[in-house]
Amino acid sequence: MNTLDLLRDLIRHMEWADAVVWRAVVASQSALSDDVVRTKLHHLHMVQRAFLNVWREVPHSPNDGSELTVNQLAQWAHDYYGPLSKYIESLTESMLDQPVTLPWARFFASESGGDPSVPTLGETMMQVSSHSTYHRGQVNARLRELGDTPPLTDFIAWIWFGRPAAEWHADVISPGAP
Repeated sequence: MNTLDLLRDLIRHMEWADAVVWRAVVASQSALSDDVVRTKLHHLHMVQRAFLNVWREVPHSPNDGSELTVNQLAQWAHDYYGPLSKYIESLTESMLDQPVTLPWARFFASESGGDPSVPTLGETMMQVSSHSTYHRGQVNARLRELGDTPPLTDFIAWIWFGRPAAEWHADVISPGAP
């Protein structure tokens, strides 16, 4: 397996896992109205979009999506995957080594006191996947705190299940919605 194939699998898993978590959130009245859940999901999906926008050289604001309700946020999360899939399919293995300048790197450099190294496209794609996994774990922990059973979203579980496509919750996702 080459790096691009692995990254494509990680992105397909990311969408599947996002959809699984959203189904659990929608099934829980307490999670749907919980500010902690909403804040973590907004951050997770805002960062996903921020990286895609950097890759495509599209402007991005750290406040994107902050005004959305939970249901609108679920739709926003779902709608991200069309452009992401199109972008991922356009890549070649050699493109993964291209440097990517992240506009927010200077902020983190000022916090840590050093100059950031410039990551590659492949490394930033890996970051999006691992960052999303981290925050889905936080949402799952919060679901458990609220008395719900968090879903299994591990990459290996996705492999065991036969690499299923994402199934977004029909009560939240409206096909063809803006």
